Amino acid sequence: MIARAFVAGLAFALGAQASAQAVIHGSADAFRAPGIAMAWAVERGKDEASTAIVVRVVADRAVYGWVEVRGVDPFTQAEQPILAGRAIGESLDVRIARPRFADTPRTEWRFYASEAGVAAGPAPLTVYYVGVPDTTPEFADPAKLQAFLAARTAR
Repeated sequence: MIARAFVAGLAFALGAQASAQAVIHGSADAFRAPGIAMAWAVERGKDEASTAIVVRVVADRAVYGWVEVRGVDPFTQAEQPILAGRAIGESLDVRIARPRFADTPRTEWRFYASEAGVAAGPAPLTVYYVGVPDTTPEFADPAKLQAFLAARTAR
């Protein structure tokens, strides 16, 4: 009887943990959800190879203090690390070479409460994009790019 109650409780706890995971499709150059804000911009280089996508992440560290970024091939589901689990701090700028989106067009931003959460398994929140949002502005001037990201995540 006690063993059955334990198994039932464990199954309920695992089910509750699985249902707490949210997967959201991001589509615009800015994203906001409770505890998180993201803004995308393109930092133009001298050529395509040196052009980078810059994504600023701002989070409520009590909710999502850590992020991990993975590139995913939507056909094979093969994953490539873009950013290993890292503390967000006040904000975090993630630079991704624009050509990288050709190999792994789906980018998954996996948000965790802590470093232990990164190691423990599935993220409580995953925001994914397929490619670079069409509305993403391009900047040749780094100061203008930084000002845009600051303003976009402040809204």
